Amino acid sequence: MKRYFLILSLILLTSCNFGDEEPSEIMDNAKKPSEEITTYYFIRHAEKDTTDTSNKDPELTEAGIKRAQNWTKTFKDIDFDLIYSSDYKRTVNTAKPIAKDQNKEIKFYDTEKLNDKDFQEKTKNKTVLVVGHSNLNPEWVNYILGKKKYQDLDESVYGSLFIVTIHPNGDRTSQVLYFD
Repeated sequence: MKRYFLILSLILLTSCNFGDEEPSEIMDNAKKPSEEITTYYFIRHAEKDTTDTSNKDPELTEAGIKRAQNWTKTFKDIDFDLIYSSDYKRTVNTAKPIAKDQNKEIKFYDTEKLNDKDFQEKTKNKTVLVVGHSNLNPEWVNYILGKKKYQDLDESVYGSLFIVTIHPNGDRTSQVLYFD
């Protein structure tokens, strides 16, 4: 009985009329995101060299270099329109492997003017990566959301990923993920 039901189901599925579109076209159209959505991905710079506490612009450690390269794997299926970094060695060197992998230029943002009108206009309806800092990323995300949802990250947390989406109707959603 089960075999007959399965055969009947297959016959019905293969005889369905999808109109003028092929089934593959229907799936392709279903996967296309709205062009009116803005999505921001905020990552903190990778592990920095903390041996010289007076150095305000340290390089990445070996672990940091590895993490920066691992971000390219994390983002392999995401096509960024824009990649932003603060103008510090640790953030730029975290952004470089991703930018190189996606053949994108790294743009700089002013850490004193988070989410200013110019940034909002340039990133509207785009998919954007922002490489920042333990205190700036949560602050920026909170600013976009219009509420204080996230606290500064602990200095030992390097694998945070905040994803903020601005929907066509103006709703704003967020989530945070952590990668070791």
